[in-house]
Amino acid sequence: GVWILSNAKKDDTDEEIAKYDGKWAVEEMKDSKLPGDKGLVLKSRAKHHAISAQMLRPFTFDTRPLIIQYEVNFQAGIDCGGAYVKLLTQTPELNLDQFVDKTPYTIMFGPDKCGEDYKLHFIFRHKNPKTGEFEEKHAKKPEADLRMYYTDKKTHLYTLVLNPDNSFEVLVDQTVVNSGNLLTDMTPPVNPPAEIEDPEDQKPEDWDERPKIQDPEAVKPEDWDEDAPAQIPDEDAVKPDGWLDDEPEYIGDPDAVKPEDWDEDMDGEWEAPQIPNPACETAPGCGPWKRPMIDNPSYKGKWKPPMIDNPSYQGVWKPRKIPNPGYFEDLQPFKMTPFSAVGLELWSMTSDIFFDNFFITDDRNTADRWAADGWGLKKAAEGAAEPGLAAQMLSAAEERPWLWVVYILTVVLPLVLIIVFCCTGKYKKTDAPQPDVKEEEEEAEEKGGPGEHDQVSGSSSPNYCRSTLV
Repeated sequence: GVWILSNAKKDDTDEEIAKYDGKWAVEEMKDSKLPGDKGLVLKSRAKHHAISAQMLRPFTFDTRPLIIQYEVNFQAGIDCGGAYVKLLTQTPELNLDQFVDKTPYTIMFGPDKCGEDYKLHFIFRHKNPKTGEFEEKHAKKPEADLRMYYTDKKTHLYTLVLNPDNSFEVLVDQTVVNSGNLLTDMTPPVNPPAEIEDPEDQKPEDWDERPKIQDPEAVKPEDWDEDAPAQIPDEDAVKPDGWLDDEPEYIGDPDAVKPEDWDEDMDGEWEAPQIPNPACETAPGCGPWKRPMIDNPSYKGKWKPPMIDNPSYQGVWKPRKIPNPGYFEDLQPFKMTPFSAVGLELWSMTSDIFFDNFFITDDRNTADRWAADGWGLKKAAEGAAEPGLAAQMLSAAEERPWLWVVYILTVVLPLVLIIVFCCTGKYKKTDAPQPDVKEEEEEAEEKGGPGEHDQVSGSSSPNYCRSTLV
């Protein structure tokens, strides 16, 4: 379909930034390895962006899976912004010229990042069969580390697979990073609990929730001394030899001089700052000697009755359960609301986010072929342009200078040691002929070029969007 810019304004937002005036362009990647290969590029910073395209035909959830995939390249990295796609719900009111954040969608999918929070959304809007209202259901967070996909400035392929048995898979570069089931792995759950706590139920005033109580029959022993101190002086201690009773621990600094601008009327009488007494450096101690304190063996502290099981304990009170008046059971949440358009409604603090090859189908094999002919080409081209090992090491050391130490220890130092051992006269050389070692040459496998796109027909017809702006 043709991409259509939104001319709408966002509600409940400052007038200065409410308009969807973020710029889009159809162009090559800045560092393109495939000349002539263009994509849709988000060009503005700190702007609301909204652009969408009508699909060739609406997607209806029945007995076939849904596969959506597209490519993203954060060419300038990403500070705070999204690159997710919305599958816009088919409604009579859907007007792509007025596409905004509140436009109903069926599924929202794709990367989103702010600060150190790296997200890969999969959200779908579930229709409550009792009330007709929609509620967002969020997939559990991927366990995989997503950081690389946002920082390496390479093109990555994002894929969502939804199956009629309610299972789902989220893939990046055709590797599964998240999977689960719509019935068990969404928050909040699709189906509400059959029973809920009765909001009218109140805890009785005499309900006893104390598992333990003080023994009411316990009596303090007659010999219990509550006033005995916790610590007493150690009567066995002896003052160390050489202890300087008449020397203070600290003395005024004899080298200190009163500042010239010291005003005794304003600042008071000047005193030299205190320093440790030099006479005490070699002595075991200075000042009046005191016996060290030790724990008092007679100390018992304040007497308290021992704790016993509470004979009146009734357990932790909980409200009684009643049937949930809002209960329903939808065992086929896969059967979502049909959608008829693809939209990007985004805010970003970083520009030049590159999108390409949006593809929607109900056939996994077709999606895989499309990925090989699109993203596969970019991956191969980017891989061929990768710098050599030495260049990568130098580039890494420019960003992290401490790596030079690692290089010296792991590369330079062993070379120096080898030269020292091999070139000094300590080792006797032999003139005996050495056997020739002939290395076998491996034949490089020639990889065939990509084939042309396979023709797709019938129920497996894909939906894809040309990069054309209107």
